Amino acid sequence: MASLLSLSVAMFAGLMMTRAVKNLHLPDVTAYLVAGVLIGPCFIGALNIPGLGFYSYDQLEGLGLISDVALGFIAFSIGNEFRLSQLKETGRQAFIVGVLQAVAATLLVDAALLLFHLAMPQALSVPAAITLGAIAAATAPAATLMVVRQYKAKGPLTDLLLPIVALDDAVGLVLFAVSFGIAKALGSGEVDVYTIVANPIIEITASLVLGALAGLALTHIEKFFHSNTNRLAMTIGFVFLTVALSMLSIPIGPVTLGFSSLLVCMMLGTVFCNLCPLSQEIMDNADRWTAPLLVLFFVISGAELELGVFQQLSSVVIGVIYILSRSLGKYLGARGSARMAGCGDKVVKYLGVTLLPQAGVALGMCVTASSLPEDGGLIRNIVLFAVLVYELVGPSMTKWALTRAGDIQPKSQEVLERRERKLAAAAAAKK
Repeated sequence: MASLLSLSVAMFAGLMMTRAVKNLHLPDVTAYLVAGVLIGPCFIGALNIPGLGFYSYDQLEGLGLISDVALGFIAFSIGNEFRLSQLKETGRQAFIVGVLQAVAATLLVDAALLLFHLAMPQALSVPAAITLGAIAAATAPAATLMVVRQYKAKGPLTDLLLPIVALDDAVGLVLFAVSFGIAKALGSGEVDVYTIVANPIIEITASLVLGALAGLALTHIEKFFHSNTNRLAMTIGFVFLTVALSMLSIPIGPVTLGFSSLLVCMMLGTVFCNLCPLSQEIMDNADRWTAPLLVLFFVISGAELELGVFQQLSSVVIGVIYILSRSLGKYLGARGSARMAGCGDKVVKYLGVTLLPQAGVALGMCVTASSLPEDGGLIRNIVLFAVLVYELVGPSMTKWALTRAGDIQPKSQEVLERRERKLAAAAAAKK
């Protein structure tokens, strides 16, 4: 009962926070994150009142299934951006920018942290610097997608942004696997070719194949149902199934076959939206169904942010360097690659700002990096610090960039007046 009560409190806290910060014109996702911080273990949860907030990080870890499913639906929705009709126009540009901006962020963070290592070798090791550089490539798709949905953003920047955010997962996996393999080799003195080369290739390939097979199956089975309700239920069930299958880890001789749930679900959505004639309608219904789930996801994500990382000055200093160099790498990498790909002036100018949010994928990499014997704890603290800053600031930056690019249009005076008339009529009817 306490867990169910905590979830209901989390839902209401997130929704009420959007009203509390309404005059600040912040995106809803930022309000959800702030609400999560307030009811998390650092504030209200610390009162240890059952059902009133989240009293420990262990309790939040037990709610990981909600986050896994929410990320699955987010990736499924992003797969809808890979329709062949759209890729003919933006596919080449998205691929060029998606790869180059991720590599640029990694290289710039590597350079900045290695310079810091030369100045203070006792504070940061070379393996830790290289690993953090790879984690810098990842961008959080969830916050970006929520801002796009809330403000109904449409335009050249939005059309390019969502495919790039999806590509970040694949590019980030490769960069992280290679960099982490090098970091482990520097620590142990042994070079593991499988870890550096084969592992990321196998994981990405297996994820895409599994997602494609699931997409084919969903497209085929959907034909047997004619009710919109049943089609929606079938789609939701397939996303659940795909998330579950992506959690499998299958040992095959010396090789362990693993999957990326984001890539698997993204491929599920991509195949389904290109093969099923009714996919757009079904995906729109699925998006409406998952809205409350995403509120919970972001509130829980806010509660998981550990404010204790501010207690260690070294982590804060390195974290600031990481944030600044990653932000610069994303901005300059996106700006240069967008110009190289022939994008419009507004896309060139504002795309990099929209790529700053960082969360789920980076935290997943952080868990893997914690296996480094001497540097795992430091890497975790730095990434947590960066995620805290990026998640609270990133959505507002994304909103600002999309607005400046013209993809978010302010509500017309006619729309505002029509809404006021409806509210006035509803109030009069109650009297």
